[in-house]
Amino acid sequence: MLETRDLTIRFGGHVAVNAVSCAFAPGTLTAIVGPNGAGKTTYFNLISGQLKASKGQVLLGGRELSGLSVPERARAGLGRAFQLTNLFPQLTVQENVRLAVQATQQGKHRRGLNLWSIWSEHADLIAKADTILASVSLRDRADTPVASLPHGDQRKLEVALLMALEPQVYMFDEPTAGMSHDEAPVILNLIRELKKDQTKIILLVEHKMDVVRELADRIIVLTNGTLVADGAPAEVIASPVVQEAYLGVVQEEAA
Repeated sequence: MLETRDLTIRFGGHVAVNAVSCAFAPGTLTAIVGPNGAGKTTYFNLISGQLKASKGQVLLGGRELSGLSVPERARAGLGRAFQLTNLFPQLTVQENVRLAVQATQQGKHRRGLNLWSIWSEHADLIAKADTILASVSLRDRADTPVASLPHGDQRKLEVALLMALEPQVYMFDEPTAGMSHDEAPVILNLIRELKKDQTKIILLVEHKMDVVRELADRIIVLTNGTLVADGAPAEVIASPVVQEAYLGVVQEEAA
């Protein structure tokens, strides 16, 4: 279980996230929606550690994460896609995923595996990396430097790296933003596949209500940093607060 308890952040006199308490269970995809400036991305940043809370707690499996850095929270099981794309921009797509796979295995087994060791000695890790690349339709870009990838392929690589790290919690912030109509279904299909693993928690910030309706098991709504609705998609979408303030006006939020 992932929990936030009275999670709050203030910027001067402005309360951007206001005492949000919420629990997220394994096997559930929760969509976080709200109008521009509602605090969705800020809430994400507090959970993953990009921002330090003014008050409150973040817990995963009962473990307090609030005092941990971003890398420490990642090792604890929190995975956020966007933070991974700058891993090694001058290396190839394949090299990036291989390193992520190897780092994950090293963390699991606590073995003294040199990240820069000869890859031919670790055929199982190479095979896993190639399988992940194939699953995100990037196998044909394996030898392309990450820095030269078009935007759509960068988003695919984000998901590939996240999958390689095998987190307990998958956090997606506008996963199809900037992608073409033809590219977006690849990412959405990947999220559908991840949903099949009932041991994982998935959080999704999304402004496209058709995507939310299709993927979400649960919706929470933020406005002015406050949690104002929480429940099953049909129930929340039909609620007066969403009908009056959000339905049809939910927009992409700036980070």
